[in-house]
Amino acid sequence: MLELIKYVVNYFAQDKEHVEYAVEEKEDCINVTILLSESDMGKVIGKQGKIAKALRTIVRSATPRESKKYNIEIREH
Repeated sequence: MLELIKYVVNYFAQDKEHVEYAVEEKEDCINVTILLSESDMGKVIGKQGKIAKALRTIVRSATPRESKKYNIEIREH
């Protein structure tokens, strides 16, 4: 699933070298934190958060029912 997240984020990010991913696995969920440069924040989040919301929807749809849920957080370096 992380590969899918990276694919979508790298499509919109301009400064791909400074994109970092932090994955934290808990009992019932997997938290993915995406760290971006300030210039890429607006591009990856989108107007009114539409791209970020679509990314979360895609990940939720691609996750099997029996597996852990994914939480995606987008932050600035």
